[in-house]
Amino acid sequence: MGLDPSSSAPYGVEVSSEVSQGCAKGCDLCSEFNGCLKCSPKLFILLERNDIRQIGICLPSCPLGYFGVRNPDMNKCIKCKIENCEACFSRNFCTKCKEGLYLHKGRCYSTCPEGYSAANGTMECSNPAQCEMSEWGPWGPCSKKRKLCGFKKGNEERSRKVLLAPSGDVSVCPATTEVRKCTVQKNQCPEGKRKRKEEQEKRDNMNGNRNQKDTKEAKSGTKKRKSQQRGTVVPMTLASPAQ
Repeated sequence: MGLDPSSSAPYGVEVSSEVSQGCAKGCDLCSEFNGCLKCSPKLFILLERNDIRQIGICLPSCPLGYFGVRNPDMNKCIKCKIENCEACFSRNFCTKCKEGLYLHKGRCYSTCPEGYSAANGTMECSNPAQCEMSEWGPWGPCSKKRKLCGFKKGNEERSRKVLLAPSGDVSVCPATTEVRKCTVQKNQCPEGKRKRKEEQEKRDNMNGNRNQKDTKEAKSGTKKRKSQQRGTVVPMTLASPAQ
């Protein structure tokens, strides 16, 4: 809704001829159609929707669901834009959530984020729980599905312990395990190598047996041929007597 520079009234809005008289208390400029158009200094103007009209009213502070913005011309109440927020400090920072929800860093949650807890029975999540944690241990080996071989990309894990937890409740403490992705040079698992070796040995044995059989058969054939040669009688031709 634009304002006429000469009158500080919205364009197209009929302004009461008596600027101060007839306006609600705290309102410096008003119209019969849109209510207050300009509030007195230090007051905030709130525009409420009434069917197709916006009615302006002046308030000392903004109501729940709105936050106040001070300007040299006029202070305004602006609606909170945060989901499930009942009161806010700015458009994107909540200061009070709807009933049953927890407030954490300007946002509303059904439960406090991990590592945080409600402070003193309130619905506002406190700083990380004062847990005493051990140092992180070293990263474990890169693995995948509990195997240490036969893959290229896997995960590695490290852990730590809770040394001291408030009231003994370790659930409010930070995580004790941490996982990250890892990449290794793919290598064959020992069982796979053993299996391949056994299969190769089996093939070699089969080939060896076949070669031995062929050799035996070759030797047997050679002996047979020699035996046949020894058993053959070559006929001798007798010379005829001299005449």
